[in-house]
Amino acid sequence: MKSTTMQRREFFGTCTVGAAALSAKVAIGADEAPVRPFALDYAPHFGMFRQSGGEDLVDQLKFAADQGFRSWEDNGMFTRGEADQRTIAQAMERLGMRMGVISATRGTSDQVSFAGEDAVVRDRVVAQMHKVVEVAKRVRAKWLTAVLGDVNPGLEPDYQTVLVADLLKRCCDVVEPHGLVLVMEPLNRWTNHPGKFLWKSAQGFALCKAVARPSCKVLFDIYHQQVSEGNLIANIDRSWDEIAYFQTGDNPGRKEPGTGEIHYANVLGHLKKRGYTGVIGLEHGNSREGVEGERAVIAAYRQVDPR
Repeated sequence: MKSTTMQRREFFGTCTVGAAALSAKVAIGADEAPVRPFALDYAPHFGMFRQSGGEDLVDQLKFAADQGFRSWEDNGMFTRGEADQRTIAQAMERLGMRMGVISATRGTSDQVSFAGEDAVVRDRVVAQMHKVVEVAKRVRAKWLTAVLGDVNPGLEPDYQTVLVADLLKRCCDVVEPHGLVLVMEPLNRWTNHPGKFLWKSAQGFALCKAVARPSCKVLFDIYHQQVSEGNLIANIDRSWDEIAYFQTGDNPGRKEPGTGEIHYANVLGHLKKRGYTGVIGLEHGNSREGVEGERAVIAAYRQVDPR
């Protein structure tokens, strides 16, 4: 009887994304049955296992599934062609993988947008939501990452907050009828994203309460919040009711757990104790190159995954 891995390879042997040909793969345990799933639902992204899985995007999904990953995320999904989006979605359905976040405001966030008064810019954000809804339905995504753009230097912070909440409500009007959820992502100002409006977990929590819609939640990026404010577990607990998604990355360096200062075994163990069953996106790079670096990422999550 053929193994699950071999059945997957035969099924996807004819699948391709774009013009990429099937490439040679150096998979971990390529001829063995898939390893046990992780206790928490981690979502890698395209490129993280390119050396082990191959250049073909479907092959990367297959490789990840064989290592025990049950979800995937792709910030760039909106920019992919429709045929590629459908191929990725079909592959994930066959593999039993869940789609994590896709970016909703990419291309509208590197300016004063949500905190601004320019009606043309604000209407452009809403128009973008209509477009991303179609992509989300195509790839079976539920969570849409919302980056709220830059601060408005010409307005008091409280006025900016009202403008942001108002535009979020308009965006919710677009996505909510389709069962989609906007997840606002606070981004750190100190290392990666100077000048962004949303940068602390308390801000995101307060905005959710102001908007008061089930389609408006927080994406708690553990790396960003370690840089911005620390006190991770306490801030997670205070914001818990409004958090719909987590992402990881160690600090400094934004690589896999164990390469920085965050005690990921404790943080992830806390999420499990609280009953979190959502997706945790691996929003970071690999600390080492090649297959060795990819093995290190998988080993790092095996090390900190709570049992």
